Amino acid sequence: MLLEHYELEIFNSKCNPQAMAVHCFAHLREDISQALPYLNAALGGFEYVKDPPSVTFKVSGKLITVHGDKIAVNALKDEAEARKIVEWLKREINDIWERRAEITPSDQAAPRPQLIEILKLLPKTNCKACGEPTCMVFAARATEGVKDSANCPELTPEAKAKLDAYLGRFRFADFEIA
Repeated sequence: MLLEHYELEIFNSKCNPQAMAVHCFAHLREDISQALPYLNAALGGFEYVKDPPSVTFKVSGKLITVHGDKIAVNALKDEAEARKIVEWLKREINDIWERRAEITPSDQAAPRPQLIEILKLLPKTNCKACGEPTCMVFAARATEGVKDSANCPELTPEAKAKLDAYLGRFRFADFEIA
């Protein structure tokens, strides 16, 4: 087992102390730097930094960044959610490390959908039916994997199919965090 112990630090945003969400650091007792390229390859990292090594994932509107000595997670409801996510990630790290012989490590980020390409496929009515103030904001949220064709009631069936086909070319970290 590569990762066994961590200490959880929960904190509020320093730049927005009134924010309802909390953030966390899981300070790792073991150095997991050598596992990061495998984690990136297996889970489809949103961003990979080589020096110092880290991999970032976008999962359900949260940013999760894994460094060799800590894990950072933003936009959490509370400590219980933080523990759930960190424990899930600990299991993933250990499972991927055990299977590393089957995985080709990668230090490249997964390809990302382009905002302008998504915007071209939207009706551009700024109707707000999707819950966003404009189609541009909807497109930005779609690049993050937070929105998709099911969230835009104004799309024609043809436009829906085109948007689904375009977004289907990209891997989004959409894991079952148990």
